[in-house]
Amino acid sequence: MRHMALGAKKPKSSASSTNRIRRRSSTAQFAVCVNNAQYPASLELHKIYRVLPDLEAAREGRLRVVDEDGEDYLYPADWFVPVQVPPAVKSSLLRAS
Repeated sequence: MRHMALGAKKPKSSASSTNRIRRRSSTAQFAVCVNNAQYPASLELHKIYRVLPDLEAAREGRLRVVDEDGEDYLYPADWFVPVQVPPAVKSSLLRAS
């Protein structure tokens, strides 16, 4: 069974279609996981993850990350390092999500 990181998963209502649109955005953001101590089954160290904008979470020091199942969860922001990726890599990562 998958965890609900910090108990803060977005509801599946209209958010899922919004996420699909955001996921294909040219302003896509990515981050590398540098700490998975509490969720080793859900987060892989050194893996690049898709990050969704979430101002409220950011104010609380958290980051909304899309996992391998295409679901987004909140994690402590300091568990990730934002990265800029070249356009070809960005395109590949977005196709995979």
